[in-house]
Amino acid sequence: MADYELLDHTADTGFRVRAASLEELFVKAAEALVSIAVNPSCAVPVESRLLRCTGATLEDRFINWLNEVLWLLDGERFLPVHFDDLRLEGDDVSALACGEPRDDARHPPRIVVKAATFHQLVIREHNGMWEAEVFLDI
Repeated sequence: MADYELLDHTADTGFRVRAASLEELFVKAAEALVSIAVNPSCAVPVESRLLRCTGATLEDRFINWLNEVLWLLDGERFLPVHFDDLRLEGDDVSALACGEPRDDARHPPRIVVKAATFHQLVIREHNGMWEAEVFLDI
């Protein structure tokens, strides 16, 4: 189950996630994005897909990562339930997305998310905890 807070916005929607590590922050943000877009409660991890992206800055990697997850969800019609072995190495991000083919009858859509955006993006570390605030174009 995704652990996030929804953030108010006049036209779009956003969320905040907190984690003990940067890797966990990427995973929690991906899980939040999936839970905002569809109801994954009936999804079962029967397959896995390797996700990779790059970015010159932490913000680039974070937004590119979320948009890769969104492409997997909408473009490839694959519903990730959880993410394993997330690695942040230099400019690269990779992880295994475990889930099943998306079935709108079993995983009802909630809202159409067009993209994760840089608008008001915040990624920070404070007192050993990481936090991100992300707004989604819907």
